[in-house]
Amino acid sequence: MHDHAHPPAMFIADATALDFLNSIATPTDTPIDWISDGEGLLAWLEQAGLVPAEELAALRGRAMPGELDAVAAQARALREWFRDFVRRHMGRPLTPEALHGLEPLNRLLERDESYTQVVPAPVGALELRVTRRWRSPESLLLPIGEALARFVSTEDMTHVKACEGARCTLLFADHTRGHRRRWCSTAVCGNRAKVAAHRQRAKEAAGR
Repeated sequence: MHDHAHPPAMFIADATALDFLNSIATPTDTPIDWISDGEGLLAWLEQAGLVPAEELAALRGRAMPGELDAVAAQARALREWFRDFVRRHMGRPLTPEALHGLEPLNRLLERDESYTQVVPAPVGALELRVTRRWRSPESLLLPIGEALARFVSTEDMTHVKACEGARCTLLFADHTRGHRRRWCSTAVCGNRAKVAAHRQRAKEAAGR
């Protein structure tokens, strides 16, 4: 079952698609999978801002026992497939050849039932908004698929990096000026590295 003692999911990647990959991580010593079951998937989608809370509540109310857990399993499979794609291509620009590897993503996107509507705008009069029919729990995979598709078509993979922390598995898009970002978080992994380097220097000084 979902462990509600989980800390909030981490959104450090500067790209939703990579935040999705980071939904399994080892922030301290034990790995946490934020989408280990259906409830976890709903919570992650809400925290990521990918599905409106009221739609999540409606889907939870309509789902058959085990149905959301089955979708969470599909989401985990999608996550590990995409992690493999990113790891293969990170560090250099994507080329049209990469499209062969994206067939499963295009198959997922084919199932989308989205449509545009004219709605009141938060500022000004009217705006065009893309919305979708949340017909079944499987539709929860669609905004994730859309985020992955947007990522591969707009992100420069040259700047996708893995945190340099010794045991850290987190990935991020380095959008800093000069692309000098090294850590998922300076406070966590950056600080650990600083402490380790300090210890090493102290040890070397003591050994002289």
